[in-house]
Amino acid sequence: MIYFVIYLFLEVLISVNISSAIGGLGTFFEIVLTAFIGISILVNFRTTLLHNITAVSYHAIDLTEFQRLNLFTIIGAILLIIPGFLTDIIGALMQFSVFTSILVNRYNIKSGNYKPDHNQENINNIEKNIQKDSNVIDVEIISDSSTTK
Repeated sequence: MIYFVIYLFLEVLISVNISSAIGGLGTFFEIVLTAFIGISILVNFRTTLLHNITAVSYHAIDLTEFQRLNLFTIIGAILLIIPGFLTDIIGALMQFSVFTSILVNRYNIKSGNYKPDHNQENINNIEKNIQKDSNVIDVEIISDSSTTK
């Protein structure tokens, strides 16, 4: 309950300060714009999920990081839909993998589960392989002959 009260206090402080700076019409457009952005993120979530699944298959991230990255994307999109400047700021930060990776790695270091088994060069090589694999067309040739051997 105390966290909710702290959230409300911070939300009101930030919203009043930003609203007084940009005005009522600017605040309205910001609320509508971030709601549309949050909805579009939720609609296009399958692309993010596919990218994360590919990263797991190439061992660029582990399963716990995969779960947390996808969870942060969904929570961030929902926070963007909810009106308020503090929720919009937090929701926007959750959409960037840099901030979510920092949060995931910080949590894993504290819990003792962090294992740095990849570096930036390996991640870049994996992303190049992913781009090469996306240009491959897989086909199956079916013979029209009626006899089978």
